[in-house]
Amino acid sequence: MNAEVEGFAQFVAVRQRALQRTAWLLTGDWALAEDLVQTALVRSWPRWERIRRRDDPEIYVRRVMVNTWASWSRRRWRGERPSEAVPDSSAPGDMAAEVAMRMAVRSALASLTARQRAVLVLLVFDDLSEAQVAQVLDCAIGTVKSTMARAMARLRADPRLAELIEREAQ
Repeated sequence: MNAEVEGFAQFVAVRQRALQRTAWLLTGDWALAEDLVQTALVRSWPRWERIRRRDDPEIYVRRVMVNTWASWSRRRWRGERPSEAVPDSSAPGDMAAEVAMRMAVRSALASLTARQRAVLVLLVFDDLSEAQVAQVLDCAIGTVKSTMARAMARLRADPRLAELIEREAQ
């Protein structure tokens, strides 16, 4: 195995879980997140030698993920349709509060625009700097800051999250 293949394999082994988490936060669906990561890696592989030499490989792969997700989310037809109600299933113990929290957070994230969600995920969950997020999204740092401010304002105004925070405070 040559050094380029080894380097790519090592990158995938070390960073795949973090990339998977980012993809899930962008898509809200594990299967779609797996597809997104695989697509980003497939698109990055032919350019890997150049990416490794010039850029931060992770920034490049994250940019491919965000751009791919943006193009996927612009499609009109989607193979699956989410339902409004989650079917009842037995679960060990009382998980109602945890499920309610997850549903509230998921629906609040779904209310954000694709760009707001990408900025939030990259800044908060992936702990990238504003400059790195600007590099991933190919925009100015000021755009990252203003997009994050609008996303946070939208989340603060979300009644589902306000109710959740109120319940947690009691």
